Amino acid sequence: MCSVITKVTSFFTSIILCICSFLNVPWFAMGQKVDLDKFTLTFSDEFEGELDRSVWSGHYQYGNTSEARKGSYWNQYLAYTEDGNLVIPVTYLEDGFGGKGAGWYSAGIDTDSDSPNGFSQKYGYFECRCILPEGADIWSAFWLMNDGVYVADGSGQDGTEIDIFESDCYGDTFENCVTSNLHFDGYGDAHQKLGAKAFYTGNNPYEEYNTYGLEWNENEYIFYINGVETFRTDFGGVSQNEEYLILSVEMRGENGVPSERANTAADETEFIVDYVRVYQYNDKV
Repeated sequence: MCSVITKVTSFFTSIILCICSFLNVPWFAMGQKVDLDKFTLTFSDEFEGELDRSVWSGHYQYGNTSEARKGSYWNQYLAYTEDGNLVIPVTYLEDGFGGKGAGWYSAGIDTDSDSPNGFSQKYGYFECRCILPEGADIWSAFWLMNDGVYVADGSGQDGTEIDIFESDCYGDTFENCVTSNLHFDGYGDAHQKLGAKAFYTGNNPYEEYNTYGLEWNENEYIFYINGVETFRTDFGGVSQNEEYLILSVEMRGENGVPSERANTAADETEFIVDYVRVYQYNDKV
């Protein structure tokens, strides 16, 4: 009976989601609650003490160097911990930093194998609790990645960029929302993506903590906000390889030059992360 109810609920949730996507309006999480009893914790960073840089390194930056990321620059050493949180600021540096000139700076950090104690996992439940940065055309993200994402073979099974959440709605009509998305087959002409799905957080996510989660198994991806399902999909065939974790903040623009909206509206802000936790299915531990 429970499985029938779950399937019926998922069916109607999918219908509502399709309608909302067609009308380009967000919806509230309304599906099943995540069942943590079927998982075992395999990774946790509560961000107590200094940031463990043997686990977290720069995402596509190496050492104390800065790299252009769309309209801003990333430098891993701008990320720090304070009061039991990871903080990734968005700040304007007149004198530049890490070999780059004046501009807006932030960070993207990951647990790729470049880190001595990096972490990656196939399947399970991945969750981040955080407060989002404010600012039009400025957004944070919690996402998964592997090198297979760049293989253009018509399938996401070798690797899919899984955007568990992106906070790219600030300043829009529906700004108290996050989006989720999937990308595979590289980022050129063969690139494929699932149209971003937008959902309300239920509060002011720029001032209050929320959790954003993903359940990933061999059959589908299931996305959650505050432990409640938003939607599920098997788009791309579902990644069948381990993926690592990424936390990042970026600004729309190009080659370190922000978009006009970001540049005129930007003010210093920050992405505050309380924890990142990863679980594996009990029968796979």
